[in-house]
Amino acid sequence: MYDAIEDAVDELEADVDCEIAGTVLTLRCPDGSALIFSRQAATQELWLAARSGGYHFSWDGTQWFCNREQQTLQQLLDAAAESQIGERLPLSW
Repeated sequence: MYDAIEDAVDELEADVDCEIAGTVLTLRCPDGSALIFSRQAATQELWLAARSGGYHFSWDGTQWFCNREQQTLQQLLDAAAESQIGERLPLSW
C-alpha cells in the first residue's frame, strides 16, 4: 500500500515529500502540514492523521473502512489531500 501512495505522490504537480520510517509513512504537504499513515499490527488497523482529524481504518475484506466516519480510506484521503495538497492522490487500488 505504501508503494502505491509513493507512486501517486510522484505523479502530483504539487511538491510533496514522502518519507517512510518503519511502519509510518509521512507526506509533507506544500502548506507545511502532513498526512501521516501508520500501520497498527496489533489491532490490524491503518491510521491516518490529517489536519481534519485522526482516522482508524479496518480491513472489511474488500477495502479499508473507518467505522466512526462511515467512509472508506479512499474517500477520506481524497478529502484530506484536496485540502492539504490541493489535488487528489491518483491512486488505483
